[in-house]
Amino acid sequence: MNEQHTDEEHKHEENRTAEEAQETVNEETAAPQEEGSAGDSRVEALEKLAEENQQRYLRAQADFDNFRRRTMKEKEELGQYASMKLIGQLLPVVDNFGRAIEAAKNGGDGESFSKGVDMIFRQLEQVLEAEGLKAMDAVGQPFNPDFHQAIMQVESDEHEEGIVVEEVQKGYVLKDKVLRPAMVKVSG
Repeated sequence: MNEQHTDEEHKHEENRTAEEAQETVNEETAAPQEEGSAGDSRVEALEKLAEENQQRYLRAQADFDNFRRRTMKEKEELGQYASMKLIGQLLPVVDNFGRAIEAAKNGGDGESFSKGVDMIFRQLEQVLEAEGLKAMDAVGQPFNPDFHQAIMQVESDEHEEGIVVEEVQKGYVLKDKVLRPAMVKVSG
């Protein structure tokens, strides 16, 4: 905030100084000119204006350099802490996995353990979906090399050629971009 105030003061000062120099030049050119002194004062006014413009340029260059450094620092910090929100959302999932492991060690019954792990998995899926992750539904779809990675071609009586018949590994899309293609078997 202080930096903006200082920038505004600089601009106001520069505008005022430039206006004064211009007025000086205008007054001297409007007045009847004596051969030597009027020309000298006009040159002096123009030199003063040139010096002010040089100073304004140097300040603008320094402001730009400061802006560039500040932007680079913010970009570095953003890169370092970009995953902070996601990790914060995943911590309850990690906590629940820890509880489930402790329950299994203490001889909890298998059915409740299985239900607990299933609930944790759904919790994890919800967090990832909130961040824009979607699982691909590949089976029964035409093979698309942008979304699918064919690992095998199989004979199939129920599907026509070029259709995904089995998904070996699930594929995922993050927002509108393929994060991982699905590994599939395709009818041949």
